Amino acid sequence: MAEAVRHDKTARQLRLLSDALDSGRLGPVRRLVNTLSPAEIGNLLESLPPGERTVVWGLVDPEDDGEVLLHVGDDVREGLLADMDPDEIVAAVEDLDIDDLADLVEDLPDTVIDEVLKSMDRENRERLEQVLSYPEDSAGRLMNPDVVTVRADTTVDVVLRYLRLRGELPDHTDHIYVVSRRHQYLGRIALQSLLTHEASTPINELIDGEQPAIDVEESSGSVARGFSDHDWISAPVVDDNNILLGRITIDDVVDIIREQAEHQALGAAGLDEDEDLFSPVRRATKRRLLWLTINLGTAFLASAVVGQFQGTISHIVALAVLMPIVAGMGGNAGTQVLALVIRGLALGQLGATNVQILIWKEIRVALLNGLALGLLLGVIVWAWFGEWPLALVIASALTINLFSAALAGVLVPVTLKRLGFDPALAGGVILTTVTDVMGFLSFLGLATLVLLR
Repeated sequence: MAEAVRHDKTARQLRLLSDALDSGRLGPVRRLVNTLSPAEIGNLLESLPPGERTVVWGLVDPEDDGEVLLHVGDDVREGLLADMDPDEIVAAVEDLDIDDLADLVEDLPDTVIDEVLKSMDRENRERLEQVLSYPEDSAGRLMNPDVVTVRADTTVDVVLRYLRLRGELPDHTDHIYVVSRRHQYLGRIALQSLLTHEASTPINELIDGEQPAIDVEESSGSVARGFSDHDWISAPVVDDNNILLGRITIDDVVDIIREQAEHQALGAAGLDEDEDLFSPVRRATKRRLLWLTINLGTAFLASAVVGQFQGTISHIVALAVLMPIVAGMGGNAGTQVLALVIRGLALGQLGATNVQILIWKEIRVALLNGLALGLLLGVIVWAWFGEWPLALVIASALTINLFSAALAGVLVPVTLKRLGFDPALAGGVILTTVTDVMGFLSFLGLATLVLLR
């Protein structure tokens, strides 16, 4: 429901923006754009073709430029940065949080990176270098080193005076962290606990040690699951020695979840989730050509199977009419299982301990669906062509192909994952090949054995 409302809002904004641009009056466009949040502006820019996007980008409040750049895909960001002067880029990104700047810095020109580093004080420069030293999809890359810490041997009054002296707290601060003299993580204290206890209360009496710290090497997917499972707003990040390095906040985790969803949806079609909707024709063609070429190769494999049964098809023309049904049904069934398994792998729900149970479950589902749909299809074919042997053949072939689709739907992504390949990107191509080949082979093979005796 919320997603539908967001889509309707974007469509409405696009209509208003298009009308304003068509009128040639930039004042209304500027007012419309700058009533939006940086995330909404980013979504709007991704929805515009390059010409209009350049105009609108020039009307965005410079104070929002850095935040907007964080909320667009890599392709769109590259185009926006190309339209900016080095001084504009430096001004846009120099006030970003360290974790956000780490997301952007590798997309910036080398000369701009040097200027950004020069504009930072030594402490922040070292923090940025520390974050960039970790792998891209790790907790270390997500964390913000700016954390509020206190010692356990103080009191509530001392901590409150310290917080007032700071003047401001980092965004999404719901807890402060308690550390030892060696800066090792001991636990957290909710801000509400500080406000509701006596000033003389020792801090060590308020420590909540139940929230586990996140290891700096932990994957971003695992971090997202932790936030989802425990409803965290923020979480501490530590190294192997339990030294507190920083914290991860919910806004970064929401971005991870969205990117994972986009990756699964577009990866199944062989597309990059960061691809610009209005990317240049040459670039889009080059990116899609690889997977289309692979699909072409697998199509020849399926055609080769059909070619082995030319004699059978020439004797029974009805086979040519019915043949796509078996392959198509297998493909659809396999895609359902594939989507389920890819989601399970992404969420960490599927592993060596339960994959066999899932295979057995999907086999039973496939056989039951095969029997039910095979019976229905057999009745239709018998009524259509008046040949019960043909009806028996297609019903049996459908059941066999649904069985094959179930096995492939589980084993293909699991195997790809173990081999280090992305199942969302390559699974669909392999699955389609399996269901096409098995569909044609089972149908035409059974037809040859049963109908041409």
